[in-house]
Amino acid sequence: MSRLKSALDRLYDAFNAPDSAFDPVQVVRRYPRVEDREIVAFVASAVAFGRVASVVNSTTAICDTLGDRPAALLRHFDPDAHGKALRPLVHRWTTGDDFVALLWILRAFIEEHGSLEAAFAAGLGDDDADVGPAIESFCQRARAIDLRPVYGRRPRQPGVYYFFPRPSTGSACKRMNLFLRWMTRHDGVDPGGWTSIPASKLVIPLDTHIIRVGRCLRLTKYVSPGWKMAAEITASLRQLDPVDPVKYDFSLCHLGMMGGCAVGTDNREHRCQLAPVCRPRQRQTRRRITS
Repeated sequence: MSRLKSALDRLYDAFNAPDSAFDPVQVVRRYPRVEDREIVAFVASAVAFGRVASVVNSTTAICDTLGDRPAALLRHFDPDAHGKALRPLVHRWTTGDDFVALLWILRAFIEEHGSLEAAFAAGLGDDDADVGPAIESFCQRARAIDLRPVYGRRPRQPGVYYFFPRPSTGSACKRMNLFLRWMTRHDGVDPGGWTSIPASKLVIPLDTHIIRVGRCLRLTKYVSPGWKMAAEITASLRQLDPVDPVKYDFSLCHLGMMGGCAVGTDNREHRCQLAPVCRPRQRQTRRRITS
């Protein structure tokens, strides 16, 4: 364990800087006010699937419609008046109508709770081991909001629901966990700003790179991606850092994105920074994680 912690701490230090890697969190850091930052962070994490450049472009396009004070505009967001600039936008399979619905839901939470932080904290109990119950509660309440002002006649499965996955369905809730990481942690990468949710209760945002590295480092026994795998990888990291287990996420993810991990490739000459503590299994299954 001590060798693994030392290796991961060195990797964390190497990436713990604002410009260490191109990432959507760089858009989030542009907003100094926490009330604005949480709105932008939710938008950026909601569309965090696909190529990073595409995620940044879509986030910027949506935020351009919100102006310099997103929270102030959201308090009186009108789907007809403010949605005109959003409806032509598309990000992968999500549409402009879905983005309008997303902002409509966020407006409802802010009207009821005053902030997204308070809305999430309302679903987190003192005895909860992690943020799973908070995500479940938040997404259940989001799915109960009347969407007729956006879609007209309520569709059977509104596209906006893709932005609100639930652990109870087995989803890894990658984008929700990414949002919570950005708003709860504070270091060279994550801007933070929230105080109601302990970093110790965060769950790692599970993507292809975290799955690969997590299995190589024997942080999980699971093969199929989902909430159980994300929780188990986090539990393993919590043994290394009980207070801030998810601090390793950014460096592990970008290690994979930058080609630092050669497991499953033909590059036998490659030397990963984690090679001394890596124990790859015979087969690495690559799976696409989008939620």
